[in-house]
Amino acid sequence: MADILAQPSQAQSSTAPSQPFVSKWTSRYRGATVSDLDPPAALSLTPSDSISLALMSAFERDYTHLTIVDSSTRALLGYLSMPHLQALLAAGRVRPEDEVRTAMIRFRRRGAKYKVISMDTPLEELEGFFEGCETGGQKQDFAVITDERRRFVLGVATREDLEEFVKRRPA
Repeated sequence: MADILAQPSQAQSSTAPSQPFVSKWTSRYRGATVSDLDPPAALSLTPSDSISLALMSAFERDYTHLTIVDSSTRALLGYLSMPHLQALLAAGRVRPEDEVRTAMIRFRRRGAKYKVISMDTPLEELEGFFEGCETGGQKQDFAVITDERRRFVLGVATREDLEEFVKRRPA
């Protein structure tokens, strides 16, 4: 099962922002949580799956990020960003028949502080994560949603999901 969630990117800064995060959309959240985003179920692949399978799966579901899990333990190993994958394909660094492991971005396990993002996480906290409050100022584009005990990958939330929620909610 997955033992990870939202993680700082590899390029994170070691200094935390000096000002506490203040959400620009608090009046629109009104107590909403990640579950109110109604995120689609996570689509997880294994490192041995083909890049062509990853592309087809992501495009069929209109996903921008796929989680990569260990085939036997289901532990979360990393993710695959479709824009990054497309750049690798265009540059000839990977081919559609290659395994996902050649293009995936692995989560760092040692020394990394993780922010658990669950279905019960308030949207203010999710926005703060996207703005870099948990990652030393390094902004994030997505968060892996897990259960509170970090055993199951439930979905992926993106900045765009949060922005769409705000657009649908009156001020």
